[in-house]
Amino acid sequence: MAATLSTILVIVIGCAAGFWQLSRADEKIRLAQIVQDKERLPELSANIQSLTLNEANQRRMRVVGQFIPEYAIWLENRPRPVDQYLAGASSGQSGFYLLMPLLLQGTAKDVVWVNRGWAPRSMEDRLKMPNIQIPIGNIEVEGLVMPHPGKVFDLSFGKADLSLSGSVRIEQNFDLNVEAKLHDWNQLPFILRQNKLDSLDGLIREWPPLTTGVDRHYAYAFQWFSLAACGFLFWLIHGILQYRRNSQNGEE
Repeated sequence: MAATLSTILVIVIGCAAGFWQLSRADEKIRLAQIVQDKERLPELSANIQSLTLNEANQRRMRVVGQFIPEYAIWLENRPRPVDQYLAGASSGQSGFYLLMPLLLQGTAKDVVWVNRGWAPRSMEDRLKMPNIQIPIGNIEVEGLVMPHPGKVFDLSFGKADLSLSGSVRIEQNFDLNVEAKLHDWNQLPFILRQNKLDSLDGLIREWPPLTTGVDRHYAYAFQWFSLAACGFLFWLIHGILQYRRNSQNGEE
């Protein structure tokens, strides 16, 4: 009886985890399809339109303005965003995302935060920041609207790391609501993930597709279903052997 209950538990857990992995893969595929559909829509402009996150999310956008480098935020512990299909590229290298506010042209306080890209962290000196070129004056930035730049596990309880000299900020995560309270400006309710790849500013913007990791979910699902199948086979073989032993003892 105990063996049967244990087997049922293993099968239930294995199947539940397997189906959950399949649902995560399907979710990524659906999201990627939604983004592809939205990419076919006309490009938005934050300079001439007042947009909410729901209206602009996952849409292509073009903005014109000038960066405010003194309020830049470096998000640490971010792996290099390399397309998994790029031969020879390594995505295991740790570094920063550079978040920087951009003051929209023709306004005094309208700001959109831009994820300008990724830069490597110094392996020898944690306090040595990457050498990044910052454009001067009004520039045009193209990108994809996102609700946030992605989140990592945070042990700092939301407190900024101000250990560097000057106004440099290193943080684990980025919160639009927190930044809105810190600054006296009209902040757009989303960020813009910059897409331009040919810039010589020292940042990498080889953003991976949203379907990245789907194959891994399928592999995990296969492992969980295999565990459930092994549990059932073990129970079945054990039962058959037990039945044969009982039959032989009865004949004797």
